[in-house]
Amino acid sequence: MIAEIGQFALILALVIAIIQGTLPLAGAALNRAQWVAVAKPAARGQFLFVIIAFLCLMHAYVTSDFSVANVAHNSHTLKPLLYKISGVWGNHEGSMVLWVTILALFGLAVAEFGTGLPPTLRARVLSIQGLIGVAFLAFILFTSNPFLRLDPAPLEGNGLNPILQDPGLAFHPPFLYLGYVGFSMAFSFAVAALIEGRVDPAWARWVRPWTLAAWCALTIGIALGSWWAYYELGWGGWWFWDPVENASFIPWLIGTALLHSAVVVQKRDALKSWTILLAILAFSMSLLGTFLVRSGVLTSVHAFASDPERGVFILGLLVFVIGGSLTLYAIRAPQLKGGGLFAPISREGALVLNNLLLTTGAAVVLLGTLYPLILDAFGGGKVSVGPPFFNATFVPLMVPVMLAAIVGAMLSWKRADIGAVFSRLKIAFYITLIAISVTAWFAGSLRDVLAAGGIGIAAWMIVGSALEIAERIALFKGPISNSWRRAIGLPRSAWGMAIAHGAVGIMVAGITASSAWRVEKIQRMAPGDVITVSGYSLKFEGAKPIKGPNYHGERGLFTVTKNGKAVTTLTPEKREYPAERSQTTEAGILTMVSGDLYAVLGDKSKNPAKGGASWSTRIYFNPLVAWIWVGAILMACGGLVSLTDRRHRIGAPKTARKPAKKAADPQPGPVSA
Repeated sequence: MIAEIGQFALILALVIAIIQGTLPLAGAALNRAQWVAVAKPAARGQFLFVIIAFLCLMHAYVTSDFSVANVAHNSHTLKPLLYKISGVWGNHEGSMVLWVTILALFGLAVAEFGTGLPPTLRARVLSIQGLIGVAFLAFILFTSNPFLRLDPAPLEGNGLNPILQDPGLAFHPPFLYLGYVGFSMAFSFAVAALIEGRVDPAWARWVRPWTLAAWCALTIGIALGSWWAYYELGWGGWWFWDPVENASFIPWLIGTALLHSAVVVQKRDALKSWTILLAILAFSMSLLGTFLVRSGVLTSVHAFASDPERGVFILGLLVFVIGGSLTLYAIRAPQLKGGGLFAPISREGALVLNNLLLTTGAAVVLLGTLYPLILDAFGGGKVSVGPPFFNATFVPLMVPVMLAAIVGAMLSWKRADIGAVFSRLKIAFYITLIAISVTAWFAGSLRDVLAAGGIGIAAWMIVGSALEIAERIALFKGPISNSWRRAIGLPRSAWGMAIAHGAVGIMVAGITASSAWRVEKIQRMAPGDVITVSGYSLKFEGAKPIKGPNYHGERGLFTVTKNGKAVTTLTPEKREYPAERSQTTEAGILTMVSGDLYAVLGDKSKNPAKGGASWSTRIYFNPLVAWIWVGAILMACGGLVSLTDRRHRIGAPKTARKPAKKAADPQPGPVSA
């Protein structure tokens, strides 16, 4: 009965979404206030029924209701409760229910908190959200129904893919979807603005918080996915330019460009058409990622589904959304009036450079991801595009982005003195040169020399961000109390920008060190064998059988010492899941500021030479690798700090209180930019 309630709730949500997507849109066009007013209760109703459906599906998983086909195919009675819950979105059908739940949640948020929006704009935004909801609810009900019954019901389920039975994967998809679906808000605001023919600083004020929230969530989601791949897959790496990894990275790059471009619209009323285009592309690339993951055209550990019918449906949706929005853009964008002018050397100019390089980088990643598919479709054979291509094309584009980020933050609007900016950044410049020189001093190969440049860029980002804040609060240029007052009064968006830029430097340091100086040793080891890696001695004590709630396997034991002193023990595991008929590895990791000591236990075999058994083992030392995820989380924290800035509140600014006594007419003076 619960499953039928869930399916009926999805049907009702679809009906309400159709009303939400049509009636307010028509009311705004025909100037009928009663139709416009339907948008808010419709958004509430759609969320209510979608969340009911989501909770019904979760109930089926928690209670192991194997009469529901989706539960039978993706769950098992022996699974821990956390993985029963995460199993809701650990499959194609359930993940789509999560998608529409988040979509409805964003629509509800606009309905409840967008009170400062003009009624017609809010109605159009909610209508566009409703139409997106119609498409995905129809996709679920007609091709991916999560509530289909099995008769007779099996006594036991097939279980969830073991590599998904992990805390990282329990939280990775929700954050990723918050980012993907969050960009639908920027898309809806962009399309609504094109329909109204109005894009101004107030529009940018309304759209930036939604974009920033989506960007923060997507940043956390990508970081969690990378962290999971690092410790769960047992290959010692954190990013492989997998097509599905790229599918989330592309909208992140465009979303980053959109955040910076919206600042120019808000501050200088410029780049309006370009910002609208970025808002459309950010969500379009999210939909493209959905198509790649769920159409079956890609083979990946991240991919869901391989049903061509589903792929055709999403492809049709992709063509309609991208084609329709770009057609509307082509018609209405030329009518948008240009904004303020600015010199090439200005903060606007730096943000334009930022946008051009970020979008070019996104295009490069998109080309590398789609090229094998396009070539195969035209009979050109199967090829693979891997890390060498992306490292050679994408990385050089990001170097000037990071160099310009610090300079741009110190440039003034409209026109700036580049010489004065470089003078204020001379400390960062000197520290960067020292970092490069010290690193290069120990270089023994070209790779190390290039790595020295990476460490220099990291130093530039970190020190430059600190100097930018120091300049704003006039640190060491007067009494400390004065700097403290300035720091308290500094807008949170300024703090958020500095934190995010500095966090990029931390990430770059981790990426550079772990890529350039990683140590890897692969060998067979019997109990008592010792191997030395980066000054650490690892003694293999052997492996013992283990048994978990829904798996069994072996757990190895490595005693780690350095200079004869005990450091820790590492316990990598090799697990087998009988219900799913598959195996996983669990790496043993010692995380330190200097790097990670990483051990993986492989296959067991007899060792006649030593009169017993031996195991294949892989030992890595990954310098500074934890800095990658620390930097990513700090980057998201910077975005969240910026999001709390009172100037990012949704709605039009409040009218200032009238003075009690009329003041004299002011003398004419210059108008502030």
